[in-house]
Amino acid sequence: MMDMRSRNQYLKDLRSDYLKTKSKKERGQLLDEAEKRTGLDRKYLIKKFKVKSNLDKRREDRKKRKVYYGGYVKDALVKLWRIFDYPCGQRLVPLLETEVDRLREFGELHCSDRTAAKLKEIGFRTIDGKLQRQKEIERVRKKYPAKANPLLYQKIPVKLSDEWDRSQLGNIQTDLIEHCGQSTRGEYLNTVSNTDIASGWWEGEAIMGRGQIPTQEGLDRARKRFPFDWKEIHSDNGAEYINAHLFRYTEKEDLDFSRSRPNKKNDNCFVEQKNWTHVKKFVGYLRYDTPEEQEILNDLFRNELRLYKNFFQPVMKLISKERVDGKIRRKYDKPRTPYQRVMESPELSESKKQELKEMYFSLNPAELKRAIDRKLNLLYKAYQKKNNSQKVDTKKKLKPFSVSKYTAQPEPISVS
Repeated sequence: MMDMRSRNQYLKDLRSDYLKTKSKKERGQLLDEAEKRTGLDRKYLIKKFKVKSNLDKRREDRKKRKVYYGGYVKDALVKLWRIFDYPCGQRLVPLLETEVDRLREFGELHCSDRTAAKLKEIGFRTIDGKLQRQKEIERVRKKYPAKANPLLYQKIPVKLSDEWDRSQLGNIQTDLIEHCGQSTRGEYLNTVSNTDIASGWWEGEAIMGRGQIPTQEGLDRARKRFPFDWKEIHSDNGAEYINAHLFRYTEKEDLDFSRSRPNKKNDNCFVEQKNWTHVKKFVGYLRYDTPEEQEILNDLFRNELRLYKNFFQPVMKLISKERVDGKIRRKYDKPRTPYQRVMESPELSESKKQELKEMYFSLNPAELKRAIDRKLNLLYKAYQKKNNSQKVDTKKKLKPFSVSKYTAQPEPISVS
């Protein structure tokens, strides 16, 4: 199938023959030929073959489409995109519908009522188009390898990702994220990352080392911050999870315990995808191995980061997946934050829902983002102090967690 430019050039050449001939039969043959080559309707071709038609219009003479979402909308859209941590258009749309007016009330977004109305009705494809240039500049792609060391195979069953009841709260996937830098020698910090399959609710806890007891204690501390009860724990095959300590803990707390297949990360996919978005994207890949760094990380995980991710970061859940003509077509539900998904669940008590609702209305996402940047700045200063260094290669090490040049510089604060 020829493109529009080639098609118009072909029709121009054919039109000269069409206008020269007087025979109705020959004209009909030319129309048949044009209809076959271009796939256009016969009546439409007759209009194009007139002495003067739209084939003679130059590109500069064509009427330009009026821009509806102009510069003011784009500027506000970029600011909102940065506040909510660079989501895709599909995840940003539901946030625009609910948070534009609140951010204007907080004084974080300055725009006219007309611009605010346009932000609420803009589609996700238009958002992606408007932000295309910004995405090329600011997108960072990283990889994170995982390990497996299976134990207790006979007592802990294997469970695949498609065996989960994804509508039931309390089914938790957990994983350990290393902060060892370029060397695994000695003791260093690790993050116990936990996420609920049904809602996407996430909690993290920083521990020293990869010991079995610290891992179990970090898991228990994170569990107490969830707004609902746990029903099952699912981990990979690392020795920090598959051990007698955690097995006895699940029996004592009446929790089910399952594991992934060895070397199959997709069995633990719900928490694996958050290793980057919730932890590595913020704290980077430097080595953290001091109590001061652990204190700052836990302060971040227990306060601002959990609130920011659980209340203001929409999650898309896969509904169906099918193969069509060699391509896999995936369908997702409407993006909603973990908070919204928890509020929709009938399993949560009304008193707990009211508590979460009051917490939501007290939060300012822009202020949370600034607080996160301040604490990440403190974390980097602690890293500098530990290494007696004032200079670090910012291109390779600072970028994942330094204060963004697109946001206001935070005021220095001290941690006792």
